Amino acid sequence: MKLASLKSGRDGNLVVVSRDLTQAVEVPDIAATLQEVMDDWTSVAPQLETVSISLEQGAVDEAFPFDPSECAAPLPRAYQWADASSYVTHVELIRKARSVELPESYWTEPLMYQGGSDGFIGSRDDIVVLDEAWGIDFEGEIAIITGDVFMGADEGAAGAAIRLIMLANDVSLRNLVPAELAKGFGFYQSKPATGFSPVAVTPNELEPAWREGRVHLPLVCHLNDVPFGAPEAGDDMVFGFPRLIQHAARTRNLCAGTIIGSGTVANADRSRGSCCIAERRMIETLDEGEPKTSFLKNGDRVRIEMLNRHGRSIFGAIDQTVVVTKGEGR
Repeated sequence: MKLASLKSGRDGNLVVVSRDLTQAVEVPDIAATLQEVMDDWTSVAPQLETVSISLEQGAVDEAFPFDPSECAAPLPRAYQWADASSYVTHVELIRKARSVELPESYWTEPLMYQGGSDGFIGSRDDIVVLDEAWGIDFEGEIAIITGDVFMGADEGAAGAAIRLIMLANDVSLRNLVPAELAKGFGFYQSKPATGFSPVAVTPNELEPAWREGRVHLPLVCHLNDVPFGAPEAGDDMVFGFPRLIQHAARTRNLCAGTIIGSGTVANADRSRGSCCIAERRMIETLDEGEPKTSFLKNGDRVRIEMLNRHGRSIFGAIDQTVVVTKGEGR
């Protein structure tokens, strides 16, 4: 089953989307928003699955052409957005370029920060930034949406709470990061609004690529229509999503609709490319003594997508353009 939210108000209008991403249908009699679905998953999801099957059979008279540009993020705002860094090779590389040793604990306990969840950007929305000098970067990630998770849940219970999977562009302002981290309180200004794929899908849509709490497919990133990287999301992910959820729920309950990100997808095999500019710059620094690739500039276009083994888009593409404005953000 594939779900999306058309832009409308703060929380969007829920639609069921066909597997090939060409058709959609609103389902106001079942649920108006995706958060309503998350709050009552057990009873609502089967009804939506029935609509999804009918949509695939061409038996829904109210179906209309699906347009990703009309979509907000699947959850336009969420009660919680927590992002991990489960690809430790990515962290190791960045720290190595700064001659900073990687603590052993990074391999045994997830890194995670709590991001802003009061307003995400849609897959076709501009990345609006007030100053190009802040070092604008994209970060291609996988993200999941959970049901309710009780404090202290074990890994099995955490994995059972995974409801939906989507892609994320965790936009970062790299030049603001060092000063923020030096304060010891973590990211805030360096992490503006995150973008998500137009569609979120149930795990069964990914089979057999969904296993061990990981998505075993390449995450394909382009910058200005030029291939930037396609690392395998299932490789080198030290902590699967059940472990990440368990970590997030160690000391608190997680509300249905919580979003948890994988962190930047990265492989030890550098030939597969990167899902963020910072990583490429670190490789250039190690190999050539200095970074060559600049951070994003006004007008740059980022595309992040995942294709199934038949070459078809699973989640739809995140396709965003950088807009630098000296006025107020929009």
